[in-house]
Amino acid sequence: ISVLFLNFSCNKELSEAQKQEYISKGKEIAQTTAEGMLQQVGKNMKEGGIAQAVPFCNAHASEITTDFATKMGVEIKRTSHLIRNEKNAPNKREQQIIATYLSQKPEELKPIVENNSDGSVQFYAPIKLMEKCTACHGVLGETMEAKNDSIIKSLYPNDKAIGFKAGDLRGIWSIKFPKK
Repeated sequence: ISVLFLNFSCNKELSEAQKQEYISKGKEIAQTTAEGMLQQVGKNMKEGGIAQAVPFCNAHASEITTDFATKMGVEIKRTSHLIRNEKNAPNKREQQIIATYLSQKPEELKPIVENNSDGSVQFYAPIKLMEKCTACHGVLGETMEAKNDSIIKSLYPNDKAIGFKAGDLRGIWSIKFPKK
């Protein structure tokens, strides 16, 4: 009986109030991180266009994400079904979440909160492509110029992160809250 009780207590489900609290925190962290990254990318776009912004992203996007994660006491990852940086490849669970989101209508996409087996809590949320992001992630020949694709391919030879339109599911936020 005690073994059964231990298993039950280790896999305790989050209450609705706890889920809402993690959703609120997760959204705030994702928004703050996205705004910080977009501010830096936008600054580089204004100063030197895509020729400056793409190398900046290549060199600093992971560092910026890590800095925000450290400040907020969480692990932050951005991943997608169509990745640019292979270091951001989705794990098995993230692939499942992405597949779920891809099967839904854009207006149905909602954050997901789950317990991890290690006692931490995982937050997932969709990342929808903004219009201004189509210069680097858009449809080649429509919103994305071939010269920009060449710049991107020079730094990311296996790039798959193009072909998106504004509002499309670009990927997900995967934020891990430490065990309490």
